[in-house]
Amino acid sequence: MNWDDLASTALVGTDRRPYHADLLADAAVEVARRRAGRRLATPPADGGVAAGEEQEAVGRRAAERLARILGGEYERLLPEWLAAAAATGRRVPPYVLPELLDRGRRDHSIRAHLGVLAGRRGRWLAGLNPSWAYLLEEPTGETWELGSPADRRAYLRRLRAGDPGAARLLLESTWASETPDDRAEFVTVLADGLSMADEPFLENALDDRRREVRQQAANLLARLPGSRLSGRMAERARACFTIAADVMHVRPPQECDRAMERDGVKAKPPRGIGERAWWLQQVIARAPLEIWGPDPAPLLALRIPDWDAEVKTAWVRAALLQRDPEWARAMFAWDPIADLLTVLPPGEQQVLAAAFVRDHDLDSQLIMVLGGVSPQWREELATAVLAKIVKVAGTQPWNLGELVKLAGERVAPALAEPAARYSTEPAVQQVAALLRFRADMMEELS
Repeated sequence: MNWDDLASTALVGTDRRPYHADLLADAAVEVARRRAGRRLATPPADGGVAAGEEQEAVGRRAAERLARILGGEYERLLPEWLAAAAATGRRVPPYVLPELLDRGRRDHSIRAHLGVLAGRRGRWLAGLNPSWAYLLEEPTGETWELGSPADRRAYLRRLRAGDPGAARLLLESTWASETPDDRAEFVTVLADGLSMADEPFLENALDDRRREVRQQAANLLARLPGSRLSGRMAERARACFTIAADVMHVRPPQECDRAMERDGVKAKPPRGIGERAWWLQQVIARAPLEIWGPDPAPLLALRIPDWDAEVKTAWVRAALLQRDPEWARAMFAWDPIADLLTVLPPGEQQVLAAAFVRDHDLDSQLIMVLGGVSPQWREELATAVLAKIVKVAGTQPWNLGELVKLAGERVAPALAEPAARYSTEPAVQQVAALLRFRADMMEELS
C-alpha cells in the first residue's frame, strides 16, 4: 500500500478496513523510505562540503544524553541541557543537528542557544533548508525595515537591552506607520529598561485609537511613580476611600469617563462583576502604592465593610504591575498566587513556597505556586515537597505525577542522594532518579 492508503486505513480503523499485516510497522517503514528518498531543495553551491568547525564538540557521553532527551527521555529537560551546553561555548555533534534544528523551528524558546550549539555545519545545513533559515537571521537595521513582525520585535528587544533610549527613538520614528497590532506588541518591549525617559512617549500612546495600546502604555506608566498617569490615578484612588479608626470606607467611581478610558480603564466589566467594582479595581491597581503608606500590614488589618474583596484584589494587581516586593509579600499571605512570587527574590520565593506546601493540600493551586518558584530549589523547599509526595502517594491524586516531575526538574541536582534516602516511596525514588539524571548531565557538560 502507498502512504495515502496507509494513512486512510489508520484514520478509519482496521475494524472498518481490514489490514492483514502490522499497520504501524508498515507505516514506520514507509516514513523512513520517504525521508531517505527526499531530494534537497537546492543543490549546495560549494559542492556540498561544510566548512571546518571552530568549536570543540561536547563529549561523547553528553552527546548521547542529548540524543536520549531528544528521543523522549525526560524531554522537558531539553532547555536546561541546551542552556548548560551553550554556556560552555561548545557545539553539538552533527548527527543530532537535523532533529535539533527541527525543534527550533517549532519552539522559538530554544533558538537563542542554537546559534552557539549548531556550529558551522548547523549554519551550512540552515542554508540548505528554508525551514531552518531562522538560524542565519541576525537582526540588523534592515530587519527593522523589512522583517516580519516577530523579527522586528526581536530586533527591538535586542536594541532595547543594549541601548534603551535608541530603541525608544527607533520606535518613535516609525510609530505613525505601524499597524495597531504591532503598536500593541512594541509597547510591551519597553518594559525592559523602563525609566522616566520613556514617560513622554508612553503618555502620548494613551491617545492611541487601539484600546490594547492604551492599556499596555498605562500598565507601564503605573510602574513609574513620577508619571503623570500615576498622579491622576492617585487622585482618583484617594477619592474612593476614607479611613476612620480601624475602618476603611470605600466609594467606587460613579462612572467611567473618557479621561479614565484614556488612562487604560476598561469601561465594560467581565461577566460576573459589577461595573463600579470593576472600575474601582482598575483605579486602585494603577494608583502608586506609596499613597497607602510604607507598610501594607496596617492596611490589611483594617475592616472594610463593603468592597473588601475588590480592594484587596486590586492591591494584588498593583503589586504585580508595580513589581513591589513589600506588597507582593503581604498580598501572597492573603491570596497565594504564583505571579506574586515572581516579584520576590529566588530565596524568598522558596521560603514562602515551602510554608505553603506544608500547609496546603495537593491541588492545582499548589502546582501553580510551585511553578512560579525559580529553579534550583534548596533543601527546605525540596524537603517540604518530598514530604507532601509521601503523604499523598497512597491516594494517588491526579496531579501527583506533575508534582513529581516539577520536583525532579526544579530541585537542585546536588540533592539527588538525600532525596533517594528520604523515603523508599516509589514516587520519591522517581524524583531522585530524575535528579541523578540532571546531576550526571551537568557533570558531563562541566
